[in-house]
Amino acid sequence: MTRQRIMAWFAALLMAGALATILPSSPAAAAACATPWNASSVYTGGMTASRNGHNWQAKWWTQGEAPPGTTGVWADQGTCGGGTNPPPGGCNHPNWQAGTWYTAGSIVRYTNGLYYIAEHDNPGYDPIISTWYWDPYTCGGSTPPPSPPPPGGFVVSEAQFNQMFPGRNSFYTYSGLVAALSAYPGFAKTGSDTVRKQEAAAFLANVSHETGGLVHIVEQNTANYPHYCDTSQPYGCPAGQAAYYGRGPIQLSWNFNYKAAGDALGLNLLGNPWLVQNDAAVAWKTALWYWNTQSGPGTMTPHNAMVNGAGFGQTIRSINGSLECDGRNPAQVQSRVSKYQSFVQILGTTPGSNLSC
Repeated sequence: MTRQRIMAWFAALLMAGALATILPSSPAAAAACATPWNASSVYTGGMTASRNGHNWQAKWWTQGEAPPGTTGVWADQGTCGGGTNPPPGGCNHPNWQAGTWYTAGSIVRYTNGLYYIAEHDNPGYDPIISTWYWDPYTCGGSTPPPSPPPPGGFVVSEAQFNQMFPGRNSFYTYSGLVAALSAYPGFAKTGSDTVRKQEAAAFLANVSHETGGLVHIVEQNTANYPHYCDTSQPYGCPAGQAAYYGRGPIQLSWNFNYKAAGDALGLNLLGNPWLVQNDAAVAWKTALWYWNTQSGPGTMTPHNAMVNGAGFGQTIRSINGSLECDGRNPAQVQSRVSKYQSFVQILGTTPGSNLSC
């Protein structure tokens, strides 16, 4: 090899080394995605799940709160890609997203891995709750995905229910309550047996207080009826100025609550609020809607208050805290607490702590 060729060879090596230090290295591959988050699965501290292209790690016990959540239970572990099984049958429909507008005919993959097709336009209603808007969809196979199993093993038996409400109105049937449970499968089925019984007792104690022991179907003070129409809402009060009075187990009132509950349940309660006083299952569903999704004047839903250990007192705050809590009406608070203590005794468990607000 001549001197000129040797020098050229060394120059090439030096240039290659310089380029290696100048050019950025290829980005590291994204971490493999953990098993997709599932609404029915229980996650304890340290467990991981993937959702929307990210891995998430639970900080403490949780169920039904989709990452990133609102309570801080999920820690973002960064983006992920690959490592999970492809959707069954080669389907490539997007994951359902709450709050995303879907037109009729849209197909989504729900958090349980099953597919649903929008039968009506909707702003991201939950496919397993708002069944008027969504239908199960066959994707990549000849058998349609099964509907979510109906909730079984409700912690309150019919005999216990009758013991709690010996003088109840015949409208409030046990079968109507059980039929309504499918709308919110996490209710009284989250956590330990004690927590499940405590939540059921807390719900029914508040219901008992609101309705005089499941006696009243509608609000008794008719003078209040015209006051529940918020005319500032763009949809107004199509059923009439005085149509949105309290009805059902938690005495649903105001046009905006009828609108929100109806949208969530796939029912036109804004246009036909009388459904709540004429259909026992609808009445129970509106109460469960409030219990599981609304924080009212409180800082958490009554469901979260019970399953996350905040205590019965926070359910009172979320239902009527602005009128009863912080010393405003201690007699009303004690009435709810006493009923709760009675009901947990019927169910054979303890009331826990933080009973008052």
